[in-house]
Amino acid sequence: MRIKVLYEDKDILAIDKPSGVAVHSDGRSKEKTIADWFLEKYPKAKNVGESILVGGKEIKKPGIVHRLDKETSGVLLLAKNSKAYEFLKNQFKGREIKKTYNAIISGSMKNDRGTIRKSIGRSGNDFRKRLAGRGARGELREAITEFTVLKRFEDKNNKFTYLEVRPKTGRTHQIRVHMKFINHPVTGDTLYNPNGPLPSLPLTKREEKGGGRMFLHAKSIVFKDLKGKIVKIESPLPLEFQKVIKP
Repeated sequence: MRIKVLYEDKDILAIDKPSGVAVHSDGRSKEKTIADWFLEKYPKAKNVGESILVGGKEIKKPGIVHRLDKETSGVLLLAKNSKAYEFLKNQFKGREIKKTYNAIISGSMKNDRGTIRKSIGRSGNDFRKRLAGRGARGELREAITEFTVLKRFEDKNNKFTYLEVRPKTGRTHQIRVHMKFINHPVTGDTLYNPNGPLPSLPLTKREEKGGGRMFLHAKSIVFKDLKGKIVKIESPLPLEFQKVIKP
């Protein structure tokens, strides 16, 4: 697995996560994960962080202080030691870390900017899904997402909007759920937008329409290192995005 390192000091690592690679194991798939790659490169971080139980099986999450969905690409932070892990975790809990995403969504967004404030719970129909609004089950957790329109465009009679998105909370699938809630689901999202149109791309051999990916990318993250210095890490816009939003 080839992973690009965007930033590294003695405590913290920031990588450019590819779309289609899971951050940690789900207990079923045998595909390599970011956690596997991290342990191979940094074996001393084996006991950094937490474990989760999935189907009665303990899943290690070495160094993982936050996560990106398997289909999402972009900046991911990893802690190389326990002190860094707790330090970053506290920043996430205090909502001190600023995250910015790029997304291409279905339809033409009417407003140039806006804020979605809608609590998120679980779906009663699909254990994989989260839900905002009517039908949400279990504990409803506060979720806030800001967005700004960067471009509106049309491709073969299908309308799309290119956004900058700034989640102010960190709920599971938050951007995907909120975009679905306002009827502008993320393009290429096979869970929340399975039948939605895909933009046309010059396809290479074995490549799927739309580049075979979800159009959600973690563009940047701003955090404090252990010395108190503010660090901003940016991930280049993926080629699939560049092809779709070309002038």
